[in-house]
Amino acid sequence: MSVATTDSTVLEHIPGLRRYARALAGNTAEADDLVQECLSRALARRQKAAEIRNLRAYLFTILHNAHVDRLTERRRWNYAVPDEALENLTARPAPQLGFLELHDLADALERLPEEQRQAVLLVGYEGLAYKEAAEVLDVPIGTVMSRLSRGREALRRMMIGAPMANLRKVQ
Repeated sequence: MSVATTDSTVLEHIPGLRRYARALAGNTAEADDLVQECLSRALARRQKAAEIRNLRAYLFTILHNAHVDRLTERRRWNYAVPDEALENLTARPAPQLGFLELHDLADALERLPEEQRQAVLLVGYEGLAYKEAAEVLDVPIGTVMSRLSRGREALRRMMIGAPMANLRKVQ
């Protein structure tokens, strides 16, 4: 893949990167910073364009790593960014879901463990193949499949109001 081809092709992936970044970050400003960091890192490494087999997975990997770096930095400094609603979930509303159900789904996604949420977003929302998601998350395909399965089951339980296995009921 040539450098010129890479530059024009990267532009095609920006909307997907922004959706994933918004879902990870929980707010638009942080998401935009993540996408900018991702594109900056990709631009700095553009001489390696010939080595890239799957540009989409490569960009999502950079974005994922930038997010992990920020989480690590926040934990180090005990810094938190206020959450906003997941705006991207209403970008492609399903006709059978009402607004309240979309809001419930956004809340349920936020309550998932980070690993499961990432798998659900990459495979279920962004449409990445299991192999691509495994590359992005730097885990085996089987791990992606199990995280996705657990995440979907947890979402299903939250959406129907069933108690979660790891939550205690306080009376």
